[in-house]
Amino acid sequence: MTGEAALPISVAALYKFAPMPDRQIRQSELARLCEEQAVKGTLLIAAEGINGTIAGSDEGIGEVLSGIRRFAGFEDLEVKFSRAASMPFHRMKVRIKPEIVTMGQPDIDPLVNVGQYVEPEDWNALISDPGTIVIDTRNDYETQVGTFTGAIDPGLKTFREFPEWFRAERDRLMQGDTPPKVAMFCTGGIRCEKSTAFLKSEGVDEVFHLKGGILKYLETVEEDESLWEGECFVFDQRVTVGHGLSLGSYDLCHACRRPISAEAAVSEYYEEGVSCPGCYDERTDAQRAGYRERQKQEMKAAEAGVPHVGARLKK
Repeated sequence: MTGEAALPISVAALYKFAPMPDRQIRQSELARLCEEQAVKGTLLIAAEGINGTIAGSDEGIGEVLSGIRRFAGFEDLEVKFSRAASMPFHRMKVRIKPEIVTMGQPDIDPLVNVGQYVEPEDWNALISDPGTIVIDTRNDYETQVGTFTGAIDPGLKTFREFPEWFRAERDRLMQGDTPPKVAMFCTGGIRCEKSTAFLKSEGVDEVFHLKGGILKYLETVEEDESLWEGECFVFDQRVTVGHGLSLGSYDLCHACRRPISAEAAVSEYYEEGVSCPGCYDERTDAQRAGYRERQKQEMKAAEAGVPHVGARLKK
């Protein structure tokens, strides 16, 4: 094997909207199964479904996914795989939450009313239509790394802000004798399940979202035909990816978890493990001192060849 395929750790990002009764029982079952298979990461379960990222051996990940797929309604669990050189997580957490992706609208149910899925190969035609507005539903630090040509960036700090943003901007966005079609996208598809369901609940009829999210588009659509500009932030050790899901050029600020470009890495405000231009003014000197001590302990652990609880993967 060569390249990423040769890396020993399987990383699985998964989600599924489906009724999840007996959540305490499911929580115990999944925690036990992950422990038995030496799988680590985080799984969130709620009445509306499951979401999370886990890592382990191919066999261990396969067993956990099989266990989830044995739950009624989860047979077609959505999973995206990547690989890592070493275990990217330090423990396994299975948590019960009000929502598996937090929008602060617990009455919104993607199983009842959701936008129309658009296959990656059909996405270009939809977003190139003058009668379509395109909305990026991700957070601002993600949109700054890359987005689709012509997409509207709501400037969200968190996904919770999306409903308020849309209600404030609705008249401007939907003006005209013929309301526009609304096409929305996110990294892997889960946020769009909620955001399109929200727009439908607000009375917007023609709502569409990219099936499989940006990642499926970058995997499927050839670069010379692509309308994607830049890279795509991902919530794993790769930080960003490009077309064909090739490894991107960004690193990560481990103080604020924002992506760091090559230009930001030479800023006077960048200090590895301590600060970056994006978070320097958001942290106190005391906080940076704590981060600096953590960084020192991680470097000592690395030199000694032992894992540290705050250890991070290096590209």
